Amino acid sequence: MNKTNSISLAKILKSDKNALAEALVSLETDPESKTTFQLLAKAYDNCRGHVIGVTGPPGVGKSTLLSELIKKNRELKKTVGVIAVDPSSQSSGGSLLGDRIRLMTDPDDKNIFIRSMAARDHLGGVASITFPSMVVMRAVFDVVFIETVGVGQSETEIEKIVDTVVFCVQPDSGDNIQFMKAGIVEIPDIITVTKSDVGMSAKKTEAEIKNSLRLSKNSQNLNSNWIIPVMLSSSFKGKGLSTLIRLMSKHFVWLQKNNNLLSQRNGQSIKWFRDHVREEYGKAGISKAKKFITNLETNPFAKFHAILKKL
Repeated sequence: MNKTNSISLAKILKSDKNALAEALVSLETDPESKTTFQLLAKAYDNCRGHVIGVTGPPGVGKSTLLSELIKKNRELKKTVGVIAVDPSSQSSGGSLLGDRIRLMTDPDDKNIFIRSMAARDHLGGVASITFPSMVVMRAVFDVVFIETVGVGQSETEIEKIVDTVVFCVQPDSGDNIQFMKAGIVEIPDIITVTKSDVGMSAKKTEAEIKNSLRLSKNSQNLNSNWIIPVMLSSSFKGKGLSTLIRLMSKHFVWLQKNNNLLSQRNGQSIKWFRDHVREEYGKAGISKAKKFITNLETNPFAKFHAILKKL
């Protein structure tokens, strides 16, 4: 029996963690079934949450920062979902670190849900199943955080999944200018210098990034009038966390006011589907699917299953 048949979005929306966990498993084990796409289409039509990507080089303190952001959002009475993309185990192919090891949260809080996913061989700091999982979780929670695996300069895929990208750098890491040159600076909506409790080196790094943004003319993201803020934060002292949450909310409101949110999410859905077709059916599949993938202006997932049947 197809497990997805027994999963209803209505049950998931009632904060049934078991139903949500079962749905996420089904997305991975039965990705092309009609019922899977029906679930995704319904979830797409019930967008509730703000999806935020937390990315940056290894060791920058993403998990520690994310743990504090979860706490702050819960203090604001917001429900929180988390997708933590982990390195893959060489033996099992599964998630190597696990969700509870990196993130410190209250295990009894029913309004927090954390899901670990293995990156496997997928480049870009995310897993191929991350996007459809996010679509379902976005329908359930007020805020959905996605933490990338921390693989360095290939972490640009995150912008194709989330609404807001928070890029983390640490003081005196030596990576800052290199990341600016690598083009990763083009993806953030917000840049935060973590571990700012170290003092002047954090302020120096903040100034370097601001200067690099000015020189590279990348202080505006999405070819728009959104100015990328650069700010200091410290998970240890709690410094800047409220400011960071305010900036994330400000960016989300900006997306809504400028009519970018719907078009951005629609484009992300189509990009995910193109990648899925390319991965499963190769160049011939994507060539055949091209004529069907255009003009999906409403709910792409409502048509994806029908397109797959034609390949």
